[in-house]
Amino acid sequence: MQQGFVITRQQRDWGHTSTIVLWLSTPEGPIKLCIDDQHSVFFVPLEEKARVEALLPAIDPNAYCKPVPLTTFQHTPVAACYFTSVKRAREGQKVITGAAIALYEGDLRLADRYLMERYICGSLLFTGQARQRQGYLEVTQGKAKQADYTPTLHHVSLDIECSQKGQLYSVGLDSEKDSRVIMVGAPQNDAPAWIEWVDNEEALLVALERWFAQYDPDVVVGWNVIDFDFRLLVKRAQRYQRDLRLGRGGERAFWRDGGSNKPGFISLAGRVVIDGIDALKTATYGFRSWALEAVAQTLLGEGKAIDDPHDRMASINRMFHQDKIALATYNLQDCRLVNRIFDHTHLLDFLIERSRLTGVELDRVGGSVAAFTNLFLPRLHRSGYVAPNLASEGWIASPGGYVMDSKPGLYHSVLVLDFKSLYPSIIRTFLIDPLGLIEGLKAQEAGQEADTVPGFRGGVFHREKHYLPALIDELWQARDRAKKAGEKAFSQAIKIIMNSFYGVLGSSGCRFFDHRLASSITMRGHEIMKTTRELIEAHGFEVIYGDTDSTFVSLGGEKASEDADAIGRKLVSHVNQWWSQHLQETYGLESLLEIEYETHYQRFLMPTIRGQETGSKKRYAGRIVNPDTGESHLVFKGLETVRTDWTPLAQQFQQQLYQRVFDGDDVDAFIRDVVACTQQGERDAELVYRKRLRRPIAEYQKNVPPHVRAARLADSENQKRGRPEQYQRGGWIEYVITVNGPEPCMYRRSPMDYQHYIDKQLKPIADGILPFIGKEFDTLALPQLGLF
Repeated sequence: MQQGFVITRQQRDWGHTSTIVLWLSTPEGPIKLCIDDQHSVFFVPLEEKARVEALLPAIDPNAYCKPVPLTTFQHTPVAACYFTSVKRAREGQKVITGAAIALYEGDLRLADRYLMERYICGSLLFTGQARQRQGYLEVTQGKAKQADYTPTLHHVSLDIECSQKGQLYSVGLDSEKDSRVIMVGAPQNDAPAWIEWVDNEEALLVALERWFAQYDPDVVVGWNVIDFDFRLLVKRAQRYQRDLRLGRGGERAFWRDGGSNKPGFISLAGRVVIDGIDALKTATYGFRSWALEAVAQTLLGEGKAIDDPHDRMASINRMFHQDKIALATYNLQDCRLVNRIFDHTHLLDFLIERSRLTGVELDRVGGSVAAFTNLFLPRLHRSGYVAPNLASEGWIASPGGYVMDSKPGLYHSVLVLDFKSLYPSIIRTFLIDPLGLIEGLKAQEAGQEADTVPGFRGGVFHREKHYLPALIDELWQARDRAKKAGEKAFSQAIKIIMNSFYGVLGSSGCRFFDHRLASSITMRGHEIMKTTRELIEAHGFEVIYGDTDSTFVSLGGEKASEDADAIGRKLVSHVNQWWSQHLQETYGLESLLEIEYETHYQRFLMPTIRGQETGSKKRYAGRIVNPDTGESHLVFKGLETVRTDWTPLAQQFQQQLYQRVFDGDDVDAFIRDVVACTQQGERDAELVYRKRLRRPIAEYQKNVPPHVRAARLADSENQKRGRPEQYQRGGWIEYVITVNGPEPCMYRRSPMDYQHYIDKQLKPIADGILPFIGKEFDTLALPQLGLF
């Protein structure tokens, strides 16, 4: 048998039979693995078997229904219905549901079911009849089973340049095998060798197909590459009544529109297309702006200057007509920038490891529910159950994470004690699991309470019959190994998967959702956090805040780093020991809860809710000092500095003001100086608001916020200048507040309203900290302070 890694998966009907087609990356090169004569299956209640069998002949003469040793979660026996093709199975579902017969697991794709039932997560071993094709090996009559194989995938970064109306100018391609720009235009003698000249747009598409056939990448990456670049490439090919054949084996690209402002999909046989924005979001990155230039500046400290899109379009048009070499250079730079971001963040490694852990596709955005289903469903079947359908009715929300009322103040020496992966630890410790819940309730009804562990809201969990605690334990150990080995991408993938399992169980979008599961996790978390607070306060320290899994402890005055560290270690030891003893004595359970000493804030601010005396939640700031170097840095959580809807002026002011307060420096002159500079127009570049329109602009009717008013002004001006409208379907707008209200930056006409920025940007930030040192912003901001 050979080893390989799944790049793409499809199921195809050939006549009245179905074939699963897996394109694989292998040490020997790309392989098309065809697994023939596969039956689609779903389940119906056994008591409905006769009715279903009466319906089958009209749908699929070869379909059949037979009893299987499985039941629903309500312990109803089921029968499995088998169909010879995917199309006929879909028709069967319509007919059976139309007859008011319940069916289960009808939404699982044939290829997904084949892989998950064999515990195949990305890598596999396979065998079959092989024959050589042009550029790849085709294996028919294939069989596959799970394996542990890490592939080396070849990728290319793709970026197009085009006119305002979508006419293609060039395509940039940057890979380890070849980098070039395919450019429409006459060859130039002084042009670099990496420019490939073509006569026209159609010839550019042909050259692109030739490049893909020759260099054969596994992965295509880019920035908005699916919804912009590939959408336009397919569209331009259609203009010439031709298919765009970029898939392996010369197969054509399939584009599908997402509809309703949702992203579209691109399918290339044997290749996967990964959008950099989606991949970074899946890896839990976040940025103020998702523009390529902004992300590159943040991650790499370099990138093109962010400019007006109309000026950029004009520059591209000018370069195409006057300086094609400059345009090619610009095009290739974008490709290389995307590759550098992928390399810097190890994004491709992260996606490969996520697939190897859970079996989800490389290009799957999010994918937490799919990952859980892949891992849990085959195990559930082996325990005699079919999965429930999505619950469309009767959904009950579960409590969120524990958030304690804070005690506002400006503190010396605050420790943060943090439970390591609290929710996964609760699942492991208290044996929380969908199967465990069903078996636990069953044991409870049979009077076998000794075999159960109590949860919340009526949930009880079986002590022996469960899978999720062991799955998390395996991931936990793998993450520890990955961290020790310095495998950051692997470690990050495991962390995200582990932490997603609570969210999945608490989501109505997951077939295994049950409010007793999610509540037994969050409410146990509440109990743990409240009890931990009591344990710490019994030692004479004040807990000033608690948030989900973190406890903030005031040491009552300024402490040297070594003294604070000693107290932190002592508290951690006491809390962990107490929980270990308590859970053993109360429930007969081994405690897998572990609180850690995370941070010592030398100075710490817990602010009030704006305009109130009540302490805020999920908002604080502190200064951490490195005991070895003496260097300090500030940490902000939930405050204006880390929020995208505040101006750079506000963010810089907050950082500098807090630094001065924490250092004990005088703030009076600093505040007066910032106010004066703002009023004199010296800080205009920092007064820009940047906000997203989350809906089409026409949907804002009753309440029209400032950024929408600015966007409407911008598109009105775009119309007057004969430019395309930018904001009708949403998007990001940069605007300022003038004496005549909000205006877009690119078309500002009125003078700035400086008093707005003083009142709405500087004052709220100052009022968050000044009262704790006995000062007021309004008094300090007076220009003649101290003269009378």
